[in-house]
Formats: sequence, structure tokens, C-alpha cells
Amino acid sequence: MVAASFTRLVARSARPAGAAATAVFAGSVAGCNEDHIGSQELHWSHHGALAAFDACSVRRGFQVYKEVCATCHSVERLAFRNLVEYGAWSEAEVKAMAEEIEIVDGPNDEGEMFERPGKLSDPMPGPYANEEAARAANNGALPPDLSLIVKARHGGADYIFSLLSGYCDAPEGKVMLPGLYYNPYFAGGAIGMPAPLMDEQVEYPDGTPATVSQMAKDVAVFLAWVAEPEHDERKKGGFRWITALGIAALVAGYTKRFRWANLKARKITYQF
Repeated sequence: MVAASFTRLVARSARPAGAAATAVFAGSVAGCNEDHIGSQELHWSHHGALAAFDACSVRRGFQVYKEVCATCHSVERLAFRNLVEYGAWSEAEVKAMAEEIEIVDGPNDEGEMFERPGKLSDPMPGPYANEEAARAANNGALPPDLSLIVKARHGGADYIFSLLSGYCDAPEGKVMLPGLYYNPYFAGGAIGMPAPLMDEQVEYPDGTPATVSQMAKDVAVFLAWVAEPEHDERKKGGFRWITALGIAALVAGYTKRFRWANLKARKITYQF
């Protein structure tokens, strides 16, 4: 009797859980869209235990960001001094770049705000004065800041590359609403941002052909570096620590085997 009652109680308590699980599963299936495909998987030069960013690609990616992406997106976590610290730009080059921008600073001794040329400690300025101005210029949409976009999106740099190079005509039978563009790498397949890249849109000083795929790759590498500017130094530091700990382990093993073992096995006798 007790066993039967317990069985009925378990069954009653399990039914809601099963229904909830079914609802969640059904919701996840309904939320999936056949127009959304996974990001392309590329081999990036900075992936690997001891791999570093390609400095030339980072520099080209910054050029693409500055000439194309910066019209709508910001990288507010990146300062001019980060470019100097990385080493792909000279200090004089970055100073000249910063001084081209007027920064509102203050207040001064009279309590008023003033404008001054930018300096190395200043963050990269955004294209809009505030969020309201950004929304007004983009039909109510707020362009995301790109400082951590590689870490914030599943797929990282693969997703950025796929999204930027994945624009194409909508398949037959798919109706796109006004102001939306078809991109199978974006969730739902419809994105409000038009294709930002076109062949030969920028001119690389090093002579690299500025194809859509090349520009997408370079800006993805740049944004990956922006999200983690200490990447190369962190790997170098980790290698130094592993090397130091390995040497310390060898020294400790040698000391224990050939020095301490003899002392430990020594027999001491006392004569009276």
C-alpha cells in the first residue's frame, strides 16, 4: 500500500517536469531557424599554445575598422597607447593619429569645458556623441561596441569573418522586409546592417589585395586583438613560467636523488 502510494506520488510529481522539459525542447526547436548556419572554421595564426597575432594583419584590420566600421561602431575599451604598446605602430605615428581628433575635456580653472587635441591616453572616440544620437542615425537600432565582440559572440573570430563575408541574395521564396538584408550566418538570416565590405574598398599600403575575404579576415584579427591586447605577452609569460618551473623540478629531483637521499640513508651510531 505504501509502495503503491509512493509510486503514484512520484508519477504525479514527474508529469509537470516532463511537460516542462517537453515545452523547453519544443521551444528550442521552434527557435531554431533553417536560414541560420554555423560559422566557417578558419585556421587563425594566433591560435595555439605559443602562437601570436599576425602584426601585419592587425595593422590592416585597424585600417579597415577606421575607414569602414568606425562610421557606425566604436571600440571604447581601446586606447591609442594600446597601439604603441603592441608595437605594430610607432609612437610618433599614433601621436599624430590621436592629435587629429578634438577631445572635449575639462572643466578648466574657470569651470568651463574645452577642446584639446587627443593624446595617447585617450580612448578611441566613437562615431556618435551618445546612445540617442546612435539610435537616431540607425532607425532606432544601436550599433554594438566592438571592443569585446569576438568574446561576446559564439564562434569568435570565425563568426565575425563569416558574417562580414557571408552576404548573398535571399533564397527563392524568402521575403525580406524593407531595411533587412539576407545573411545566413546571422540568427534568423535577416540583418539590419547592409554589406559593409566591397572589393578594393580600402587600399592597403603593403600592396595586399583588398578583397572582401581579406578585409573580413584582417578586421576579425584586429577585433580579436582588441578583445585581448595582452594575448601575446600572456603566452610569453606562461612559457617563461613553465620553463622556470620545469628547471626547478629538475633541480629538486636531482637534489633529492643525489644529495638528500644520501643524508637520509646515513646511519648514525653513537659510541660511549
